Amino acid sequence: MKLRRSFVAIGCAALLAVVAAHAARPRPAMAASVADAIPTLSPLQVLMKIRTTFLSHRPPPPFETYTLVRAQNTNYGDPPYPDLANSYKYHVWVRNLDRAALARKVYMSFHRGTLEFQRPALNEDRDPGPPTADLFEPAPATPHPVSWVPTPEPTNPPGLTVIATVKALGEFDYRIVSLDHEDGMVHLVLSPIRNPNRNRLRQIWADETTYELKKVVATDRLFVEKGPVYPVLFTITLDELDGYPVVTHIHGVVYGGYDGDGQTVDYDFKDITFPKSLPSWYFDPRDYAQHQNDAPL
Repeated sequence: MKLRRSFVAIGCAALLAVVAAHAARPRPAMAASVADAIPTLSPLQVLMKIRTTFLSHRPPPPFETYTLVRAQNTNYGDPPYPDLANSYKYHVWVRNLDRAALARKVYMSFHRGTLEFQRPALNEDRDPGPPTADLFEPAPATPHPVSWVPTPEPTNPPGLTVIATVKALGEFDYRIVSLDHEDGMVHLVLSPIRNPNRNRLRQIWADETTYELKKVVATDRLFVEKGPVYPVLFTITLDELDGYPVVTHIHGVVYGGYDGDGQTVDYDFKDITFPKSLPSWYFDPRDYAQHQNDAPL
């Protein structure tokens, strides 16, 4: 019995010594940073973050002006010859409430063309724009004429009481094919779940910290006069002006078997401004005839 008790005593003492030695060891510093403790956003949450951030800047300012420079080549020559007929420069004045616009073509840097009524838009049979266009807006189901007036974007009127808030997660128009981090940006590759002709986004780049949109690859359409409609892929580059995301460059490539002039086309949006007001007659073509002498340059 004494022999057994001594073994127990010796065993307990050894165990206590091991525990004490382990407790005396300095604990290694935690490898995980505070950032590691923050839950990682899913690809769908990242897409929603980017979209919410972009839409937080809307609606755009009431008025904007810009210079549109379009450049393209013909389909002959090596290298191809410039397509002078379809390469041009316009000054444009836009009222964003209904996207009505006054435009004047610029010749030789100082001559101005006649007053033209336009309504810049994506996925229509006219030049894309304006720089503050909603890149998340679905393409129209059918083309609209210039006379068609779009519904004004909603605003948040002051003074309304918030009864409750509901948080919903879901961007069901797209499936996220991949998400990568590169050069301080998140890069998403998207695939439309339905209506690929309307849900036009294919790739998105955004700042990985602020989620501000920086670049987009989206589909568009080339409307050939009295001919077929060809698919176009636009690479759209954005910048920031006065707190608003603005399009500064579009590079378009026409595919679907198209081999005519302008298979590649580039649009530059320059001299973008947001004036406080513009004359109302700018946006009513019936008034252009009586304002030839005081037309803007």
